[in-house]
Amino acid sequence: MAFQFKRSMILFAALVAGSAAAQQLKPNVPPAETVEQADARLAQVKEERAVAENAFAAQEAVCYTKFFVNNCLDKAKEQRRLRLNELRAIEIDANHFKRKYAVDERDRDLEQRARKDADDAAKNAANPPRPKADPAAKPRPQPLAKTPAQRQAEHDARVRERAAQDAAQAGERARKVEQFEAKQAESKQRQEEIARRQAERAAKKAKREADAAAKAAADAERAKQKAQQK
Repeated sequence: MAFQFKRSMILFAALVAGSAAAQQLKPNVPPAETVEQADARLAQVKEERAVAENAFAAQEAVCYTKFFVNNCLDKAKEQRRLRLNELRAIEIDANHFKRKYAVDERDRDLEQRARKDADDAAKNAANPPRPKADPAAKPRPQPLAKTPAQRQAEHDARVRERAAQDAAQAGERARKVEQFEAKQAESKQRQEEIARRQAERAAKKAKREADAAAKAAADAERAKQKAQQK
């Protein structure tokens, strides 16, 4: 019995440590503002996902020491599912920021390159280089350079494409948030149903024990009366 008690205390301590670590990253954290923040949150999500799994394993071991094993396991599984959903939402936001930042960086580079090309074209137009005549050389066809207007049109098309992608991703994120809230409501309802069933079973058990005690008392009283009659 002492060994069983010591084992239960160790499992309980592991569960408490895992639960405390899982609270470091809250579900409703503000969006990342830098790539470093996004990378840090992704790394922390990975660590806390492992913490959630370890906490579930510890709670699962504790459940097998209890009388209502299945009820305890249901609660532990529900807690793990909710925590993993919270971490997944944070992970989606961090990855979205990193993708958007990469697209913005690429567009800024393209804009700078377009301005530089336009400046170079203006300088060349103002001071055209003197052609070097070479009668023996055959003229080679030169590739047509894109004009500043063409580059601007391509940039505008990329901006429109990125806006459409962001709009599509925003709709997907809203759908996932709605699903997450619906699952939370469903989880709460399941927990209430579990609590109700436990209360009903406890009430039935208490009634059976009370009936058994009353019957035993009645039997004892009858036996006492019979003994007095003899």
